[in-house]
Amino acid sequence: MTAHDLDILIVGAGPVGLYGVYYAGVRGLKVGVIDSLSEVGGQVSALYPEKQIFDIAGYPRVKGRDLVAALAAQAAQADPVYLLGQEAQELVEHDVPAGSGARRFTVTTSTGDVVHCGAIVLTAGIGTFTPRKLPAGEEYLGRGLEYFVPDPLPYAGSDVVIVGGGDSALDWALMLEEHAKSVTVVHRRKIFRAHAATVAQVEASTVRMITDAEVVALTGGDTLADARVRTKGTGDEEVVACGNVVAALGFLANIGPLREWGIELRDNRHIVVDSAMRTTRPGIFSAGDITEYDGKVRLISVGFGEVATAVNNAAVHLDPDAQLFPGHSTDEQPAPEPATA
Repeated sequence: MTAHDLDILIVGAGPVGLYGVYYAGVRGLKVGVIDSLSEVGGQVSALYPEKQIFDIAGYPRVKGRDLVAALAAQAAQADPVYLLGQEAQELVEHDVPAGSGARRFTVTTSTGDVVHCGAIVLTAGIGTFTPRKLPAGEEYLGRGLEYFVPDPLPYAGSDVVIVGGGDSALDWALMLEEHAKSVTVVHRRKIFRAHAATVAQVEASTVRMITDAEVVALTGGDTLADARVRTKGTGDEEVVACGNVVAALGFLANIGPLREWGIELRDNRHIVVDSAMRTTRPGIFSAGDITEYDGKVRLISVGFGEVATAVNNAAVHLDPDAQLFPGHSTDEQPAPEPATA
């Protein structure tokens, strides 16, 4: 068991959590970040490290892994304590005077580490996520059937079938098009859930799209060889040759032990916060996809602003005499001297 004494603990090392680490450093706080994954970056690192992201301020486009690397470098300025491959589990609150600087919370992790801290910011994305299973062909998992595409190179020269109609399914289809021998998307509806611009890109590509259909069986020997696709309503079936199937059917969210932390939840998966990103338990704040409030928009860019708000309000919670506004970063260095003739 290792004990850590911190000002603030951030639960979740995704992009929003990493930016929160940086802002804790801006406020001069001793900060630690915990994540159940073994590397920083959250869902971006786990699901789409090679995907181009287009809605991050200042980047016309940026690969997921490059965004995470930049955020990690920015966060390093705070000299954080990283607790990776661990889950935040038991929470104990101590009776200490408000604003005394005493450590109000103790968090025990899944590996037995103990964190003493004065405030907590929850940025855990959608919590623990598991993929929705493809009913047919689970025996081919790891032998052609996968649920994630972290790297397109293993699919080079392969016939690939992607099952699903959301953003991940079509993003992966476009990413694999330049590497695979062929890409076929099978979706159980005519209408796709992905962004209209992405659907248009796929329609203009070499990717084949089969709609109103389902994969009802996977066949082959030691490795996958074919997918049997049935059209709904007609019962017609087609055998599509494939060496790989990617089931992009979405994920089941589970915020795990956080349910027992005495904070208000909505739909048993999102944490209710106010405009200061405070949860219903004093000293615990939240930001990013896991939060819920009226008008919530789940974008990384929104999460960046939320976590800056959360950390600055946490700083005031730790020291009521502190200013909420952290100052402008440009004030930390002198303005450049004007050029002389």
